[in-house]
Amino acid sequence: MMKRLLYSIAALIVFISCAEEVIKKPDNLIEKERMIDILHDLAIINAAKITASNTLEEREFVPMEYIYNKYNVDSAQLVSSNLYYASLPLVYEDIYEQLEARIDSEKNSLESSRQQKKDSVKASRK
Repeated sequence: MMKRLLYSIAALIVFISCAEEVIKKPDNLIEKERMIDILHDLAIINAAKITASNTLEEREFVPMEYIYNKYNVDSAQLVSSNLYYASLPLVYEDIYEQLEARIDSEKNSLESSRQQKKDSVKASRK
């Protein structure tokens, strides 16, 4: 009985500490949905760097400059917002879960589109 009580108290303390603000909320905090959009674009850019780095270099594409301009943020604002969200584990986990779901959805959509194109090419050859 005592162990259960201690475990319950420990779990409550962990839960409360996860919800507690460790870092002061920045004045220019990037809102959560916009942060997800930024992280999404960064993930796509990082994937493009791996698969099409020559094309990016030829076009003199500067990823962070693109992000700053597209979202009208600067590096300090992006870093402080990311740090703030990272200090809130439950919120940060939710951000990354939404990001993962969005990327998975886009991946599935692209795969479905590719399959439809393959099927239509096969059908036209018959």
